[in-house]
Amino acid sequence: MRESDPIERARADGRTTLTEAEAKGLLADAGIETPAFEVASTPEDAAAAAERIGFPVVLKVSSPAVTHKSEWMGGLGVTVGVADADEAAAVAADVFDAAADSGIDADVLVEAAADVDAGTEVIVGGLRDPSFGPVVLTGLGGVFTEIFEDTAHRLAPVTQATARAAVQELRSAPLLEGYRGSDPADIDALAGVVKRVGDLLVEREDIAEIDVNPVLVTPSGATALDALVVLEE
Repeated sequence: MRESDPIERARADGRTTLTEAEAKGLLADAGIETPAFEVASTPEDAAAAAERIGFPVVLKVSSPAVTHKSEWMGGLGVTVGVADADEAAAVAADVFDAAADSGIDADVLVEAAADVDAGTEVIVGGLRDPSFGPVVLTGLGGVFTEIFEDTAHRLAPVTQATARAAVQELRSAPLLEGYRGSDPADIDALAGVVKRVGDLLVEREDIAEIDVNPVLVTPSGATALDALVVLEE
């Protein structure tokens, strides 16, 4: 196991939740595509990171204490469409100030902005069921996850074919297959994400839950835009 393993770092810190950056690092190591990102600890670092990544960028609060970033501090936890270095520094400063006022330690995740209109947002996740063991799921993601409850489950590990079958049984599958003239999404890439999340659950018995939401699925691939990993107690 690598010295920089994020799960081992979290354990050493007494944490059972990975930061988004740690979770995305875990996913990237498993072969799942993520946007380019850097973690900044000062407003100046955030501005410099944004310039290296290229505008526009997204800034997010990065702390194990904040699992629902978009709801944190009235939406301050996620700021999209940041267009220049001055704005990046200002947003980061607001995040650091709010974290200090809340009594939590936080960094800022600076991430390349994704064109969410170019694809469909899907959830991929998994958990360790006490009776059945590792279970992986997929379904309509983003803000629609809890509204439509359109998900398919499989026992992990899964093959690429099994993962694809799970995707195609969703009621929302027509959105991915090309709807009213739209280009079909890369379902094979999405199935690959499902398979790799299942493999992670099988290989890492210290993972209790993985929530990758949303995964942006476009005609050219699938990218994990957010991720949460919870460890076994």
